[in-house]
Amino acid sequence: MPTFATVSQGPLASRPRRTTGLVRWACACWVFTSATPLLAGPLWDRLQERREARVEQHRPKAAELIAADATLQRNNGTSHATLPSGSRAGFNLAYGPDPRQRLDVYLPATTPVAGVVFMVHGGAWRTGSKTAPGVVTHKVQRWLPRGVAVVSINYRLLPQASVSAQANDVRAALAFAQAHAGRWGVPAERFVLMGHSAGAHLVALVSANPAGALAAGARPWLGTVVLDSAAMDVPALMTQRHAPLYDSAFGQDPAFWHSTSPIHHLTPQAPPVQLVCSTQRPDHPCRQAEAFARRAHSLGVSAQVLPQARSHGEINTDLGLPGPYTQAVEHFMAGLHPALAKALATP
Repeated sequence: MPTFATVSQGPLASRPRRTTGLVRWACACWVFTSATPLLAGPLWDRLQERREARVEQHRPKAAELIAADATLQRNNGTSHATLPSGSRAGFNLAYGPDPRQRLDVYLPATTPVAGVVFMVHGGAWRTGSKTAPGVVTHKVQRWLPRGVAVVSINYRLLPQASVSAQANDVRAALAFAQAHAGRWGVPAERFVLMGHSAGAHLVALVSANPAGALAAGARPWLGTVVLDSAAMDVPALMTQRHAPLYDSAFGQDPAFWHSTSPIHHLTPQAPPVQLVCSTQRPDHPCRQAEAFARRAHSLGVSAQVLPQARSHGEINTDLGLPGPYTQAVEHFMAGLHPALAKALATP
């Protein structure tokens, strides 16, 4: 049985610094956000997470558990966040044969574990990393001390894997994590799915009809938190003015649009869902969130929309920071199970 390393104030993630590359990246972000407002949200996220994906290539490939302090210090980079003292972490656990089919597990120092946040990164379905600071930093710092574990996954990306294949990776990773939950001392039945941007679309698609995940070996989960997706209704998105990145993801076939559209797969069996959306994006993701919630309500599925006056990136990076936004997400999670309610009641 694997043994997790105990963390004592080690860096959560360090990255090599390359000044020239960073300048190019910053300039590219300025161009997109200044000259093309419609693309600013998802493209900013894509450019930022592409850099994290390059870093991911240098992390260990084997399915192994890593002593967090020593290994993460060697990455020598831009994040100076620390894991809570006494917490345990395991990295690059393989849930499939592809190098991208890996996940990381962050475990609280205390037991019993109240629940698990299962996090799926964004990146326009083409890039991104499970180790990106915006994906994990504030979340593990907030929730590990409260007895809530965090699982962060990678998955295959475009052009290697279609959006449908990516959703299958999410299902496989969830099944793997739940199957190993007992070894990690976490409750397999208390998972909360969460994803940002492209990852938000994927967890929404997987959750809309849980039968696919259950067929892949997953168990029922408590609920889902969708962090700022504008692709809840893919046919509607693709028949309006939209960013070119959506053409790369969804192509030109209306049948494929329908097959990857969360709202078109909603069933009464879908778990409760919270839809966080940015009110600052010019492509109005809250409209799709509200339409999805109305459809869910018509099927008897619990759904709530949480508009936020934050950018697309801040919807992800700010979650876990003290304040009303984090408290609103935690209020939703607390309503899913008494153990989570007790854990998240901690000031």
